[in-house]
Amino acid sequence: MPSVKNWQLGRDMSYPYEARFPSRQFAFVFNINRCIACQSCTMACKSTWTFSKGQEHMWWANVETKPYGGYPRFWDVKILEQLEEANPDGQTWSGAPSDARDRPYGQYDGQTIFEAAHRTLSPDSARVLGYLPTDEEWNSPNIYEDNPVGPKGVRNRLSETGERLPVHNTWFFYLARICNHCSYPACLAACPRKAIYKRPEDGIVLLDQEQCRGYRKCVEACPYKKTMYRGNTRTSEKCIACYPRVEGKDPESGGDPMETRCMAACIGQVRMQGLVKIDEDGAWAEDRWNPLYYMVHVAKVALPLYPQFGTQPNGYYIPPRWVPRPYLRQMFGPGVDLALERSAAPDRELLAVLQLFRRSNRIIFRYEVKEGPKVYEGTLHGRPVVLYDDTVIAYGKDGKELFRTTVEEPIHIRPAIHANSI
Repeated sequence: MPSVKNWQLGRDMSYPYEARFPSRQFAFVFNINRCIACQSCTMACKSTWTFSKGQEHMWWANVETKPYGGYPRFWDVKILEQLEEANPDGQTWSGAPSDARDRPYGQYDGQTIFEAAHRTLSPDSARVLGYLPTDEEWNSPNIYEDNPVGPKGVRNRLSETGERLPVHNTWFFYLARICNHCSYPACLAACPRKAIYKRPEDGIVLLDQEQCRGYRKCVEACPYKKTMYRGNTRTSEKCIACYPRVEGKDPESGGDPMETRCMAACIGQVRMQGLVKIDEDGAWAEDRWNPLYYMVHVAKVALPLYPQFGTQPNGYYIPPRWVPRPYLRQMFGPGVDLALERSAAPDRELLAVLQLFRRSNRIIFRYEVKEGPKVYEGTLHGRPVVLYDDTVIAYGKDGKELFRTTVEEPIHIRPAIHANSI
C-alpha cells in the first residue's frame, strides 16, 4: 500500500492510492460555541438536494447533540471501538503541539482506519476499517437531542451543583456536520468501481452515479458516515459541497464564488467556508491573511474532527469551552487545550476575525484589520482584557472588497411610536 503524508497526524501513513492534491481545497470552520441547533442548515440542505423519493432518510447536513446523539446512531463510538479492537490501547499521540505546519498537533502513534484494515480485515479487497449502519440507525437523525450528561452511572439525574467554566458537570453540545471532503477520502479508497473522485480545482469529493453500482463500500468505509445509499436508484449519494455555488454559477452570486446552502442559512453565525491554497506535499500553503488559514495555523483555535481516523478531513471546529477535556481530546486531538485557552480569551486579531462569520454569502479569500478605539478594559477569567472597536474588511477572489464590519455591533433604538411593532 502506498505511503502518503498526513500533516494532521504528523507522519506518513498507508493509503490505497498515491497522493494527489488540488491547487485549492474546499474547507470550513464551525464555531461550536455559537451553535443553537436551530437546524436551519439541515433544512436548507434538505430542501435543496435531498427532497425526492428515496432520499427521505438522507441528511447530508445535520446537527447532533453530543455525547449521546449521532446520525447514524453512535457512528463515532462504533468506529472508535473498531480502532481500539484492532490496536488495543494504541490510539495515542506523542510530542507536543507546535508551530510546524507538517505536524502542528504532535505525532499520532496509533493506527488509522486504513492501517488497521490492512492488518486486520479479510478478504484482501477490504481496504478500509468500517461498518454498514442498519436501517434503524439511519432512522432518527435527532435522537437524544438536548440530552445532557449527569453523574456517571446514574440515569435520569443531573448534577446538583451549579455550573461554571472551565468545565460543567452537566453538559452537552451541538455538533454540526457535513461531508469533510477529506484529502484522503475513505469512500474513494473503498470504491471498487472508482466512481468517487476529488476535483482538481477545489478538492470537492464527488460520486459519479453512472459508474456507481450500489455496492455500498463507500457507506461502509466513511468513518463520518456521510455517504448514503438510495434504495430506489440503487446508487450511493453524498454532499456535493454545493459546487455550482462554489464555482460562482449561482444566479445570486454574480459570478463570485459563493458559500454552500448550509453555510448561508446559518443564523447563529457558526460557519465559515473557503478555499485554501495547498502545497505539493498536501499541507496548507502559507496564506497568512486567509481567515481559515489564520484560525487553523496561526491562532490554532480550529481543529479537525477525529484526526486519528486518518482521512485528513477539511472540516475544522472551534471546540466548546464547557466540555470535559478528555472527551474533547478524543474528538479533536491534542490541540484542544491551546485552542480552548485562546478562544476563551481571544486576542485582538482573533476577535476581529470572528466577526467575519456569516456577514456575507461570498467566499472570503483575504481579510484586513484596521485598528479602532479602545472601548473596554477589565478582567475575564482572572486575566486582563482590553477590547478595541476594530474594523475587519473581507475581500473576494478578485481582490475586491466584499464587506467591512466592526467588533462592536451597532445599536439601533426603535422610536417610541414603533416600540411594539415589527
